[in-house]
Amino acid sequence: MKYWLWLAVAVATGCAERDGGEPVQPPPRLPEPVEAAFNDDGRPLPDVLAEQQVVHRGNGEEPQTLDPHLAEGVPSANILRDLFEGLTTTSPDGRIVPGAALHWDISRDGLTYTFFLRPEARWSNGESLTAADFVWSWRRAVDPETGASYGRMLAPVVNAGAILSGELPAVELGVEALNETTFQVRLEDPTPYFLGLLTHPTTYPVWRPGVETFGSSHVRPGNLVSNGAYQLIDWQVRSRIELARNPHYHGVESVVVEGVVYYPFEDENTEFNRFRAGDLHWTYQVPSNQFRWLQNNLSEALMVAPWFGTYFFSFNLTRAPFEDNLALRQALTLAIDRRILTEHVSQFGEIPTFNLVPPGLPDYVPPEVEWAEWSQEEREQEARRLYRQAGFSESQPLSVELRYNTSENHRKLAVAVAAMWKQVLGTRTRLVNEEFRVFLQNRAQRRVTEVFRAGWIGDYQDAFSFLELFHSAHGRNDAGYNNPRYDRLLERIAAERIPARRRNLMAEAERMILADQVILPVYVYVSKRLVDPRLKGWEENVMDYHLTRYMYLLRAREPAPAGEAADVPE
Repeated sequence: MKYWLWLAVAVATGCAERDGGEPVQPPPRLPEPVEAAFNDDGRPLPDVLAEQQVVHRGNGEEPQTLDPHLAEGVPSANILRDLFEGLTTTSPDGRIVPGAALHWDISRDGLTYTFFLRPEARWSNGESLTAADFVWSWRRAVDPETGASYGRMLAPVVNAGAILSGELPAVELGVEALNETTFQVRLEDPTPYFLGLLTHPTTYPVWRPGVETFGSSHVRPGNLVSNGAYQLIDWQVRSRIELARNPHYHGVESVVVEGVVYYPFEDENTEFNRFRAGDLHWTYQVPSNQFRWLQNNLSEALMVAPWFGTYFFSFNLTRAPFEDNLALRQALTLAIDRRILTEHVSQFGEIPTFNLVPPGLPDYVPPEVEWAEWSQEEREQEARRLYRQAGFSESQPLSVELRYNTSENHRKLAVAVAAMWKQVLGTRTRLVNEEFRVFLQNRAQRRVTEVFRAGWIGDYQDAFSFLELFHSAHGRNDAGYNNPRYDRLLERIAAERIPARRRNLMAEAERMILADQVILPVYVYVSKRLVDPRLKGWEENVMDYHLTRYMYLLRAREPAPAGEAADVPE
């Protein structure tokens, strides 16, 4: 690494560290929990539980809304999974389990799903949850007037595509309430991932009288009616979102945690310091430049696990300099050194990648990318050739804007990427940092973006969750990719019933995205957070779904009296 690139990476990653990655402050002493004990039903015994069962969770960016059909981003989804419940939900280990539906039947041809709602299911105001609530909510989610970013997730349902494109009214959606507790869905084609899709907020029921009475304010405290294990009590913007246990939830007897408070932290160091001070039980993430220190000093709290997602940058294909300039997009993609980014910047075991879809799916193998096997020197040599082909040189360098949402970890990666482009190509990069809500708006409008931070966490364990993002009509196609061949390929994938053929079609679709260089892949995600050792009931899972209703807080172990320390050497 050239000296000044090394300096840029050092500045990006090491400002808050001493030699060896140690923060200035001494490590905190975390409370040690008592040993858990359970009754015959698997519920923790009262004697081992902490007196106060309120969980404090760091949660990244401030949510734009708590409307399940309009919300975007992981932080919003974390809260919505506590407030609402779809027909299916997930167990602590990530498996699909019954949610609002107690059970379901699937027709032999895979085209009709009949869901039988729990008779005791209630909204948080005590009203019965009915099949008609799901009919109205799903129609709302696909209605173009709603503007749901993820409305296309319901594309497998009969007539959903035509409704989303404005060709049919929402009442033509292939859903029906057979009676008060029986909800039936008709699909265009067999959809292997359909039950997993139903854990996504887009499929959650929404309280119709609240929407019709309060409009967009139906999500505010006092107005929001939900059907999950918790209900909204307070929302102080940029401060906290407070939930309390929903007494009308069908499984309330098994919910131990009485309340959960979510805190929006865009700065990882602020969140880390709040954890050190004992104010948080759970962090959304951790500062990447303190990984070694955390391993050495807080290993009992540090949790790192594989996550079904890919971190990438996107190009705005609708305006200069990237519109109709494949060579330039390829040059910038080849010029970055992913090994340096993962080993010296992100530093948490992320896996460098040249693909869109992460590895590890049982029914899909991502296509091989030719230059993934090249040396970095070969990639940089090709990057310079493509850069010249695109019309740029050291004497006529590209000036480009790299946009990211407020986050210290995103900033570090942006600084390092800009330094690599400068070193290899001579590119001049202006970094733009934006608050999350403004950042999403600018991405969606495509008026000012050039290169921007993106990334995706799969909504269900299928490659299609990533591929459908780049359909020309998808609400999160912020790159503006518009390829009729690609759209038709996605339609073929959705209609294909033979698994092997479907798998091959998905690989073809990913090859098309990579050949057109719509994105600049960087690495496969890992989840990384600090968890108070007293917080139990959750498990690592590849989807990184952690519902508070499964959690509980153990009492802290009493410190040993002075003079009774064990195993003290003479």
